[in-house]
This record gives sequence, structure tokens and C-alpha cells, in this order.
Amino acid sequence: MSFDSGPLDRYISAAVGDDPAAARELRASFAAGARELADLMRRSRCDANWHAAAERLKSLAATFGIIPLIQLAETAMDGVPGDPAVLRDINAAIERIA
Repeated sequence: MSFDSGPLDRYISAAVGDDPAAARELRASFAAGARELADLMRRSRCDANWHAAAERLKSLAATFGIIPLIQLAETAMDGVPGDPAVLRDINAAIERIA
């Protein structure tokens, strides 16, 4: 899956302008939140928790227009809770953002 960080870069630029330190901090905050949700998915012990965490990840990704992460969250919601392949793909996408 290809990754285009353009939408995130545009949102960050609109939020902080030409302040590189603030841009790095906002990107790091986004990645930290996404990592936390991915970890919550990994630790889910029931379908409802898995689905709720994936839905929150989708919402976070949608806020910044990160289509590949939105699609991965949707795949998680439609699939089997705890799917290691989906979690691996989600974590890889988050790392490409960070």
C-alpha cells in the first residue's frame, strides 16, 4: 500500500504555518495517538474493544486525511479481531507517518 503524507503535511502546515518545531510536535502527537490506538487494538480481548479502537483510529486518520490508515482501520473493523497481519500493516503505516 502506497503512502501519501501530503494531506497530513497540509493539515499541519495550516495549523502551525512555518514553525518547524511545532510541525514536528504535531506530527509526533498524531503518531503517538495512532500508536496508542494500535496498541489498544493489539491488547483487545473482545470484538467490541477491537472494533472501538479501530473506529477511533479511523476517525483520527480521517481528521488528517490519511487515506491508507483509514482503509487499514476499515479492514480491521471488517476482519477478525486480533488479526496480526492487519496490526502489522497498521503499525507500518504509522511508522511511515512518524
